[in-house]
Amino acid sequence: MAETTNDAPKQPTDHGKVLAAWDFPEFQKHKRTTAWYVVMALLIGALVIFAVATQNYLFLVIVILFVVIYVMRSRREPALLNIKITEDGLGIAQQTFYEWRDIKSFWIVYEPPSVKNLYVDFKASLRASITVALENQNPLKIRKILAEYIPEDLEKENETFSDGLSRMLKL
Repeated sequence: MAETTNDAPKQPTDHGKVLAAWDFPEFQKHKRTTAWYVVMALLIGALVIFAVATQNYLFLVIVILFVVIYVMRSRREPALLNIKITEDGLGIAQQTFYEWRDIKSFWIVYEPPSVKNLYVDFKASLRASITVALENQNPLKIRKILAEYIPEDLEKENETFSDGLSRMLKL
C-alpha cells in the first residue's frame, strides 16, 4: 500500500471575522538622558561593590547578566507586532492565538500620553498577563468588542506594577 503525503503549505486557521486589528511595538523604547545613564552606572557599581564586599558572587553574576541582557535588548529596535481581535479569540503576531475560553478577563488603562494599554489575564494561573499598547485605537470601541466575549475586570484600574516600574525607571 503506497503512502501519500500532503506537501501543500498549511493555510492559517480561520478564526472568524476580524473585529479589530492594529500594529503595536513589542516594547516601549524610552528616551534617556545622560543623567539616567550616570545614575544607572552608579547603581550598578554600588551593587557590584556590595556583591564583592559580601562575597556574594552569585549575586555578582546575576547583576552582570542583567546588565548584559539589558544592553543587548536596548540596542535593538522593537519589532512591530500585529493583534487581531476575532470572533474566536485574540491573535498576536500571526503566531499565537488565544481562544476566548482560555482568557479570564481584560482591563484597559487609558491615561494618554504615557499609558494606553490593554491587559489580558488568562485562566491558567501560570501564564502571565499580556500587555498590548492600544496605539491610536479608540479604547471605548475595543472595550465594547472585548466585553461581548470576556468579562472586564473593573477592580483593576491601573497598569501592572512591573509595567509602571519599568516606565518610571525607563527600563
